[in-house]
Amino acid sequence: MQRLFLLLLSISVGTMAGIGVIVVLVLGYVSLIPILVAAGIGAALGIPAAWVIARRITAHED
Repeated sequence: MQRLFLLLLSISVGTMAGIGVIVVLVLGYVSLIPILVAAGIGAALGIPAAWVIARRITAHED
């Protein structure tokens, strides 16, 4: 499960950070600090998302 988690982590962190940046830009915050905060929050949310997805995939292997 650890290898699957790391693979999903590399995908989910970038995706969630990108979603956070897009949301901030759509809301009209175009300075550096809100963009970096949104990217950081998105990346932090990508870690548990990858964990949950990896657990659900490996739970159905048995």
